[in-house]
Amino acid sequence: MDFTDDQIHRYSRHIILPEVGGKGQERLLSSRVVIVGAGGLGCPVGYYLTAAGVGTIVMIDNDNVELSNLQRQIAHNTERVGMPKAESAKKTFQALNPDVKVIALNEKITKDNIIGLIEDCDVVVDGSDNFPTRYLVNDACVLVGKPLVSGAILRFEGQVTTIIPRQGHCYRCLFEEMPPAGLVPSCQEAGVLGALPGIIGGLQAMEVLKLIIGKGDVLQNRMLIYDALKVSFRKVKVPKNPKCPVCGENPTITELQDYEADYCRMNF
Repeated sequence: MDFTDDQIHRYSRHIILPEVGGKGQERLLSSRVVIVGAGGLGCPVGYYLTAAGVGTIVMIDNDNVELSNLQRQIAHNTERVGMPKAESAKKTFQALNPDVKVIALNEKITKDNIIGLIEDCDVVVDGSDNFPTRYLVNDACVLVGKPLVSGAILRFEGQVTTIIPRQGHCYRCLFEEMPPAGLVPSCQEAGVLGALPGIIGGLQAMEVLKLIIGKGDVLQNRMLIYDALKVSFRKVKVPKNPKCPVCGENPTITELQDYEADYCRMNF
């Protein structure tokens, strides 16, 4: 593609990097990324991918902006309280970079729609805040072969891992089954330090960019864990589990399930 003068100026710090250059920037501008969740993690991920010139970003979230979100969800503001989060994020990102097409989907991820939402993308980012969505996204990405960058945050800690189906581990290699409902508190119940999702979301965005330009190592078969109180990062090896129910040698999960319904039943 031929860059405009504005694009050459906008992406000059990318283009002068030998690892990126013009070809890498072309890949970014022609790529499509799906971000599940426009909350604490989805906001910084979307911000940095938009700034980098990722051509199409699909933001999926069925919640509305609340005042309590604004302590950490940086794509929203006070005037947008009550607005769908996906729409609010779209306004913010498109104001940052008109090169980027932002598609806002104010809908819930389900077993019936997720394949259609991710089948044409290059990378999926999971910034969800609940286990049913996390497992559904993982299983769908494994079944259709889409790279997935998964992140999670709680209180003062966060974690990131990158899943490349058929080449390494998946989320179920780490945690085969969802924990019982109520065992792991949510951010609403346990709290989260406001700057933490910026760090974890920034790491997720970096993983996405490396996947798209095809340079550097990613967190395949590894999980990066950050402890803000101790100012420490540690990497944990995550080997592919040959008995994994979704990506193992003899998978038992070959089609998507209604995970949320199963999870809700665990409350009783």
